[in-house]
Amino acid sequence: MANFATFCFLCLSLSMSYYLQAFHAMAHEWPAGGSTRFYDFKVQTLRVTKLCNTKEIVTINKKFPGPVVYAQEDDRIIVKVTNETPYNATIHWHGVRQKLSCWFDGPSYITQCPIQAGQTFTYEFTLVKQKGTFFWHAHVSWLRATVYGAIVVYPKTGVPYPFKHPYEEHIVILGEYWLKDVVQLEQQVLASGGAAPPADAFTINGHPGPNYNCSRNDVYKIDVVPGKTYMLRLINAALNMENFFAIAYHKLTVVEADAEYTKSFTTDRVMLGPGQTMNVLVTADQPIGKYSMAMGPYMSAKNVSFQNISAIAYFQYVGAAPNSLSLPANLPSFNDNLAVKTVMDGLRSLNPINVPKEIDASLFVTVGLNVNKCQSKTPQKNCQGTNNGTFAASTNNITFMKPTISILEAYYKKIDGQFTEDFPGAPLKFYDFVNGAPNNAPNNTQARNGTRTKVLEFGSRVQIIFQDTGTVTTENHPIHLHGYSFYVVGYGTGNFNPQTANFNLIDPPYMNTIGVPVGGWAVIRFVADNPGVWFMHCHLDIHQSWGLGAVLIVENGKGPLETLPHPPADLPRC
Repeated sequence: MANFATFCFLCLSLSMSYYLQAFHAMAHEWPAGGSTRFYDFKVQTLRVTKLCNTKEIVTINKKFPGPVVYAQEDDRIIVKVTNETPYNATIHWHGVRQKLSCWFDGPSYITQCPIQAGQTFTYEFTLVKQKGTFFWHAHVSWLRATVYGAIVVYPKTGVPYPFKHPYEEHIVILGEYWLKDVVQLEQQVLASGGAAPPADAFTINGHPGPNYNCSRNDVYKIDVVPGKTYMLRLINAALNMENFFAIAYHKLTVVEADAEYTKSFTTDRVMLGPGQTMNVLVTADQPIGKYSMAMGPYMSAKNVSFQNISAIAYFQYVGAAPNSLSLPANLPSFNDNLAVKTVMDGLRSLNPINVPKEIDASLFVTVGLNVNKCQSKTPQKNCQGTNNGTFAASTNNITFMKPTISILEAYYKKIDGQFTEDFPGAPLKFYDFVNGAPNNAPNNTQARNGTRTKVLEFGSRVQIIFQDTGTVTTENHPIHLHGYSFYVVGYGTGNFNPQTANFNLIDPPYMNTIGVPVGGWAVIRFVADNPGVWFMHCHLDIHQSWGLGAVLIVENGKGPLETLPHPPADLPRC
């Protein structure tokens, strides 16, 4: 028996060494990583009972939230995704810069066709010079409502955090839960032409907490030792809401935002838009007891219905009576724009940075909602937007339409008819975007449909000015750029004015998702040094469904380390 075990071990060693040789041979094409970490993701349905209702939800490996991907800086990640559901699926690795690995970025019809029922696709990428809190989520229809999980990337061995090491770390994912099937819900909302209904509950790590029906025991809890400091890795995975987070009677010290260290600053509460992550330190320095961790709505738009009941989790001291009442957390009111600005004002990069000063490509991009005239023969059924129109969303008044194959494949294989390269670098006409827009919708707000892209030269220094518009309502829009992080060099209220805009070119935060302020503007800068096709969109999924997105194509540079590799053999077909 022992000889057989030895034989098996030798076989395994030989096959592993063969695999490693093959991998090292491949490493010349790819940015070299540290270790390689393998994950097996099965897209599966799971029967859950929440809010007095039982339903099937789509999950990874029957977990909700899904499994955590753990890694170290510069590790290579290989995730085999097998779709065992009847729905199309893809996974996006949010905040991962996908250096030379655009094929594995994950947004459906942008970099890949969806993984269809019964199909498998293996994602491979390296976390080049990246560490911190990221997350992964589905990037097709509204499956992101339940298909999500954390990515935790630790510094290299022996490299400490730039702050005192916490006693413990905990992942805290903010989410939304619907009783309806979310794939059908998206289809119904788009068919109606009207607004999306509010979620049935907010959740913290999948648990609604005691404020909701049948949820007294459906609560997430962290047990804490008096005097110890804890790091919470906050992730907003909500579908259509931005959210405040606070812990009763405890201060939050922000030390990282969007997987980049920040100068630490202390606050009573934070706001995260969908797609944003934030690491905060919390010291258990209050009398022994049970304290609420609360998640509530930030709704900056006018006349929109939203879920107003907070999700509650417990920050519970060891020694507190199990049945003790939890002390309530103090969240800002739902439309407290100042509370949002205060947190944003506090975000600064840890060290001074080399921000691009000269700009090669400058874009001015309006973001906002539109109302189009009703074209339906059954308007009561299909035209439930403002003034009996249909809601749409746009950048520079162009509503983004997904093509029938992925833009990356069409671009790489030179397939005509899938997209155009004429996304405008500025709106066709300038006016008082915030106040003077044609608010008698649906008049004059006709957005044009198109799959338009903006081509950027490799290595160009890019500035994008995002301007919120009041055509339907002003609103804070969390804009996410795939394939890049960017410096947020400025933001403010009103219409962007280059004469009066204040820029921070010394220590701006380095982010991948920026909340463009309600009735305001934000300016980002980055160097286009990663070739590929990159989606830039609002991370409120209803806005994305309505077309609030555009695509940046970054051309190849010179040589293999500036050139997009060929597609993987198992790339899904449409």
